[in-house]
Amino acid sequence: GEKEKELYDKFMCWCKTGGSDLTASIEAAKEKVPSVLAEIEASEGKIAQAKEDLKAATAERVAAKAAMEEATAVREKEAAAFAAEKAEDDANIAAMQKAIAALERGMAGGFLQTATA
Repeated sequence: GEKEKELYDKFMCWCKTGGSDLTASIEAAKEKVPSVLAEIEASEGKIAQAKEDLKAATAERVAAKAAMEEATAVREKEAAAFAAEKAEDDANIAAMQKAIAALERGMAGGFLQTATA
C-alpha cells in the first residue's frame, strides 16, 4: 500500500511536470534547427572547397614531379657530355705532355740560342 501510493504520486508528478519539460525541450530543438542546417551547409561548402584544393594540389604535384624528372634528365645528359669532353681533354693534355717530352729529348740542344745567331 504505502509504497505503491508513493510511487504513484511520483509518477503523477512526473506526468504533470514532464510534459511541460518535454514541450520546452521540443521547442528549443525546433529553434536550433535553422542554425544547425546553416552549419551543415557551411560545412558542406568547406568540404567542397577542400576537395577542390586537394585536386589542384594533386595536379600541381604531378606537374612538379614531371618538371623534376625533366630537369634531372637534362642534368644527367649535361653531366655525361661534360664527362666525355673532360676525358677527351685529359687524353689530349696527356698526349701533348708526351709529345713535348719527346721533342725535348730528341732536340736536346737543337734550339739553343747562341751569341752568334
